[in-house]
Amino acid sequence: MRPADKLVRAASTFQCQIELERAGQVADCRSILSLLTLGATEGSELILRAQGPDAELAIRTICQLFENQFEETTAS
Repeated sequence: MRPADKLVRAASTFQCQIELERAGQVADCRSILSLLTLGATEGSELILRAQGPDAELAIRTICQLFENQFEETTAS
């Protein structure tokens, strides 16, 4: 749930519309409930889309969140 919260917080800083798609289901990245209904787990294949004035920056920022694994560390 923390990654979804971080994603919503990041998406809310942009003016553009940002969506994630998994298996044909689309979620609004500004809605934590929408994101949670995707049921995406680690390893899920997702499609990120953004449309609007700052879409390119939004895509880069959100991709970086995923690449950094939402800055989550796993305890060993």
